[in-house]
Amino acid sequence: MTVTIQAKALEAFVADIFATAGCSTEEGGRIGRYLVSANLSGHDSHGVVRVPRYASQKKAGTVVADVTVDVLVDTPVIAVVDGKYGFGQTVTPQAIRIGIEKCKKNGLSAVTLRNAGHVGRVGDWAEMAAAEGLVSVHFVNASGSVLVAPYGGVDRRFSTAPYCVGIPRAGQDPLILDFATSIVAEGKVLVASQGGKKIPEGALIGPDGKPSNDPHLLYGDYTPTGPRNHAQGTGAIQAFGDHKGSGLAFMCEMLGGSLSGTGATDPKRGKFANGMLSFYVDPKVLDPAGFFPQDVAKYVDFVKSSRPTTPGGEILVPGEQESRTRLKRLAEGVPLPDDTWAAIVETARSVGLDERRIQSAVSPH
Repeated sequence: MTVTIQAKALEAFVADIFATAGCSTEEGGRIGRYLVSANLSGHDSHGVVRVPRYASQKKAGTVVADVTVDVLVDTPVIAVVDGKYGFGQTVTPQAIRIGIEKCKKNGLSAVTLRNAGHVGRVGDWAEMAAAEGLVSVHFVNASGSVLVAPYGGVDRRFSTAPYCVGIPRAGQDPLILDFATSIVAEGKVLVASQGGKKIPEGALIGPDGKPSNDPHLLYGDYTPTGPRNHAQGTGAIQAFGDHKGSGLAFMCEMLGGSLSGTGATDPKRGKFANGMLSFYVDPKVLDPAGFFPQDVAKYVDFVKSSRPTTPGGEILVPGEQESRTRLKRLAEGVPLPDDTWAAIVETARSVGLDERRIQSAVSPH
């Protein structure tokens, strides 16, 4: 069963939860906005399902409210940014803005972000750059979050190690490629464990080498609305695409983790942190003749003209499904599994949000 909640109402409720938990009103608003943005895009794994985990991290002190980043290296085209374990929705936009400003001045920039709280849906950051007319490429790791088995192995060695590319298009939604290098993001296993969409068969692998789609393999025992601790599980998520996905995950660990200063993922690290290496390119500097946007449009049309494998099917380009889902959910509301909504309400009570506010969020649904 699911409940459906209007995006603005959901965003405001999440904002109030984090403001009550000790974040500023502004930071609570950012957390609500970016988490709901992920749901609107159809990436429920990075949406409000994360509220209980974020609140737990805030209470434990493993993520810090209202952080202003430190810039450790600052050249005309390069910056090294320390997020100091701040909420990803606060420290990541600061790092992205630095990259955008440097790129606009010089045509090219590279920025690393280290020690960030969960940065959320990476596509949001590519969209932020695309809105300024910039191409961007992002390599991300999650140090301390060892979840994924390398190709040919059963033991966890990688994080889900996301990779993302954004390409702006004047007057149209940008092209956004954004995926975990595992078959599924950990958040999709989380969603499945709370009564949401099931993960594909074989997305997980057990210590005996047998494929599975049972979330208990990743989390061990859990209750419907209780916490999920992947340290309790005996299995792993599998990398997508056999050796290719495994190789890309390895490089995301090297670039997003090792090169950023966050460190490649390590079970002994203890404290979770995202690391990210981002490159920004201004097409107007690289391509003063304006060939790029014309060729992008031409190639998109060429790709979409391919005959579909099934009658009535359609070829989609990166980001197109997200754009359609966003329009649909803005109009119809955000669907949430009952267990996910119950866990959010339980979190609201646990941080001390006024019961009247909780009831105002619950009663219309």
